[in-house]
Amino acid sequence: MIAGDILGERARLTPNKVALILADSRKRFTYAELNERALRCALLLQTLGINKGDRVGILAHNRVEFVDAFFAAGKTGIILVPLNTRLTAHELEFIVRDSGMRALIYDGDFAGTINKLRPQVSVEYWIALDDVLAPSDKNYPSDTAKFDPDSFTTSRCDPEDIYCLLYTSGTTGKPKGVMLPHRMIIWNAYNTVMSWQLRDTDISPIFTPMYHAGGLNVFLTPLFAIGGTVVLHRSFDASEVWRVLADEKCTVVMGVPTIYKLLMEAPEFQSAHLPHLRWLISGGAPMPQYILKAFAQRGMTFKQGYGLTEAGVNCFAMTPDESVRKLGSIGKPMLFCEARLVGSHGDEVPTNEVGELWLRGPHVSQGYWNQPEATAASIDNNGWLHTGDLARRDADGFFYIAGRSKDMFISGGVNVYPAEIESELLLHPDVRDAAVIGIPHETWGEVGVAFIVAHGNLAPQNLTSYLADRLSKYKIPKHFEFVDSLPRTAYGKVVKPELRERWLAKTASARP
Repeated sequence: MIAGDILGERARLTPNKVALILADSRKRFTYAELNERALRCALLLQTLGINKGDRVGILAHNRVEFVDAFFAAGKTGIILVPLNTRLTAHELEFIVRDSGMRALIYDGDFAGTINKLRPQVSVEYWIALDDVLAPSDKNYPSDTAKFDPDSFTTSRCDPEDIYCLLYTSGTTGKPKGVMLPHRMIIWNAYNTVMSWQLRDTDISPIFTPMYHAGGLNVFLTPLFAIGGTVVLHRSFDASEVWRVLADEKCTVVMGVPTIYKLLMEAPEFQSAHLPHLRWLISGGAPMPQYILKAFAQRGMTFKQGYGLTEAGVNCFAMTPDESVRKLGSIGKPMLFCEARLVGSHGDEVPTNEVGELWLRGPHVSQGYWNQPEATAASIDNNGWLHTGDLARRDADGFFYIAGRSKDMFISGGVNVYPAEIESELLLHPDVRDAAVIGIPHETWGEVGVAFIVAHGNLAPQNLTSYLADRLSKYKIPKHFEFVDSLPRTAYGKVVKPELRERWLAKTASARP
């Protein structure tokens, strides 16, 4: 079975259809042209001796070469490891070592990060996408100019062969590589088309980063499966997005609440006229009602989505009419996606009561790379993924997210795990104890507050500078609160609800 070659199959059926448009230049690629690029990328990797099962990292902004590498992995059985472009070299080092990648493809914008990373890891091949070559580095696509794409033979992959490793920060403080098999990638694509009722005439912008499961699996693979068109943005720019939505007559859009807030605040919002837009979908965090109402006043319909890297990421579906009638709901489980709400004793909770959301189906991952214990804790023997999210189901079968049981908060649509931040803070010589919580923020949804027990005098700017070399900017707490001690249970666990109450009380009393 050629399990993951979605692009090759679509190019065979509709070779002359426009598959990809670059948002900045408006350059267009047909499915045939894009498939040839992916074949040349696959040939380069094979020429280097990189074979099925080997890991190849990519550190790059959204660009056509990222698309090439993703679909080259589907053709070869090579495991692609997309890397978060916001990570420091210190953070990337663990992922490179843990995945055991043999090659790393990098964008010229990250040459500085790569130069810091090189001495720390053993990678056989460094492949540059721009003219920033070190003497021994390969270059894509210039090194593929002499390749004959007709000479490539697609590797036959089993549905359970791993397609991607997507690293997510974990509650243990170290990232975990989620194993996405070919079966999961292709099922998510087919099921999203069917359950969301996508069409070959649909056009969607992708401005979320492609290193994230949402950037790859919300619309890229589903629209390529049905034969639609993707407009690829290098990164998010509100004015550019509004221009693309109008000029390219986009029909479906995915974003997170922070992005929709920024779109709403852009000057183009007030004059936006998009009669071709069918609907927008939001994920990553609950959508504030005032944003929903503002877009509704402009004639734009919203749906709330739900997913996670370990399951898809598209798990629920609803029609535009249902999104109005069932405001706040994430919809019903998609086709052949089983969902349970489980109480503390492992039994299903009644209608309209809150329980932990469990999911099962062909869209669920294999678990975590090199972490069998974490896999067993997340996916039970019956195949149920324990999401850690709390939800309820109404009498009509519509689900509503009620909160998170995991010690995690979401800032700008991105998961932030306090344990990772706390572990870095505790390495500072002047920090005796530390705890991080998420608190509400108007723009980002939530931001971090760090409670610090310090040795002597320690200023917030010292900790900000210290963390800047070790963590991505979005993970760095926005506030530091110095305390004499942290409240703990008899078992030594920090009582974070008490810290949250302290902070909210302090900020409330400070208001005029």
